Amino acid sequence: MLRSRILWKLFSGYVVLILLSTVIVGILVSRQVEDETLVEIEQSLDVRATLLRAVALESFSSDTKIQKRIQTLGLNTNTRFTIINPDGTVVADSEEDPTTMDNHANRPEILAARSHGHGITTRFSNTVDKEMMYYALPVEKEGVFQGYVRTSLPLSVIDDRLSHVRTTVFFSMAMSILVALILGFIVARGFAKPLTAMTAIAESMSGGNYNQRVSIDRKDEIGSLAKALNKMARSSHERLETIALDNNKLLAILSGMVEGVVAVDKSETIIHLNEAAARILGISSQEDVHRRIWEATHSQELCQVFSVALNEETEIRRKLKIVASSTDQIVEVHASPFRDAGGELVGAVAILYDVSELERLETIRRDFVANVSHELKTPITAIRGLVETLIDDEGISPENHRIFLTKTMNQTLRLSTIVTDLLALSRLESVGLDLIRAPLDLREVVTASMQVLLPVSEDKNIIIKSHVPDEPVEVLGDREALFQSVNNLLDNAIKYNSEKGAVTVHLQIDGENAVINVRDTGIGIEPLEQHRIFERFYRVDKARSRQLGGTGLGLSIVKHTALAHGGQLSVESIPGTGSTFQISIPLIKTS
Repeated sequence: MLRSRILWKLFSGYVVLILLSTVIVGILVSRQVEDETLVEIEQSLDVRATLLRAVALESFSSDTKIQKRIQTLGLNTNTRFTIINPDGTVVADSEEDPTTMDNHANRPEILAARSHGHGITTRFSNTVDKEMMYYALPVEKEGVFQGYVRTSLPLSVIDDRLSHVRTTVFFSMAMSILVALILGFIVARGFAKPLTAMTAIAESMSGGNYNQRVSIDRKDEIGSLAKALNKMARSSHERLETIALDNNKLLAILSGMVEGVVAVDKSETIIHLNEAAARILGISSQEDVHRRIWEATHSQELCQVFSVALNEETEIRRKLKIVASSTDQIVEVHASPFRDAGGELVGAVAILYDVSELERLETIRRDFVANVSHELKTPITAIRGLVETLIDDEGISPENHRIFLTKTMNQTLRLSTIVTDLLALSRLESVGLDLIRAPLDLREVVTASMQVLLPVSEDKNIIIKSHVPDEPVEVLGDREALFQSVNNLLDNAIKYNSEKGAVTVHLQIDGENAVINVRDTGIGIEPLEQHRIFERFYRVDKARSRQLGGTGLGLSIVKHTALAHGGQLSVESIPGTGSTFQISIPLIKTS
């Protein structure tokens, strides 16, 4: 039992506690007693000085026996008495001849008594060659200042009294410590013995052995602890299995969520991070856990969301822009604090919704509506203006009447072309559901498109060259959609070509794909605009496009046609030299 570590820890703590408390109490008591003793001495000197003041009034009335009376008083009270004139000369002193003493006008206690009504000081006296405590009072008679009285005691007397007080206090402390240590050892042993037994059982349980029981039969708290330990052993195994199962379920649910989940504690340290959140924030779900949120991610807005949720203890919704390595993401964040069973704030959790695609689609929708409105408004406004002119001007000449009708027809055709292109684009964007897929030879599509646009190219002195293979190039697709796509590429190549330029159409087989290349020698496209030319209604040269009758939908239709057939559309262009558009479509697989 004497080797028990808990016994000696309890006893050591008890010893330290007793020693500290006894020493602190002893020091406080000693200081209190010393302070009270000094106050008592000061009060005693004050009382004696007050009595001496009555005697001093007689000395100031030319009492020649005052020196002898002062000596007698000092001998009987073991106190030094001094009577001093207003000019500082000593009238009488209980221990020295006043005629041999220095002038006392500049003594600290005299100066203090003159300014404050009393003075007390401790200093070395050259007269009696001792450390003394002095107390001085002014003497007045009927409002007239007469002089000073002073009482003093040697510090050796004061030190003796204080030493006696300290000795008594320290002796009491030593006896108290001794008794307390003996009792402490007995109490510590009574606590350590059953605790040692329960510790051994608890260690066995921590190793997975829940069959052992504590056999301590006591009616106090230790006995209750033993019963609780036995009860804990019976239920711990079931609870651990339940907790492990629930934890695995929770982790599986959080890991399978499409939304990101980030949880931090009160110090903004990440305590949970699922894969979706790690992907959205561009961090690691393994390495960045247990790091501060502002260390793991560079998104200051997300860190601010957590800070507000923790500091204000309120829910917060905000839409953030997360800067990723490739593209920026728009993330909707819903953060709220969470608490423990006692209602204490322990952290905050945030759900991250990646709404980048929704934002992109919404932007496309808004742009599409705005562009459609603008494109339709232009011919409609022109038609309305022409018709109103025809109605209002009854005297219009037949020639002008015909010109106005011709312009109206042209605007109507433009409006019809825009609507037709919009319907075609809408059909392609419906995931290609309306496409009529059938085996076809792309050579026929390319040749037919070239024949249709050949008169247009001849009018503009532009040569169309073609390179078509001798063997069939068969794909599974919609003939009308593919014809329109090739037709749009050729039409653009002719419209935006230079005078006496050339257009080259090249059809070839590249691996498992059929590739159509349309190259022109026209104005070309700036690199910054090449990724935008496939957007609906986007034009590189808006003025020239409208002048040539373009709707801004042609390349968008080509792109969606290629995608609907499982292919791709790309462009290579050098400004001032020309452009090359390439459509790649999978060939029919032969078994």
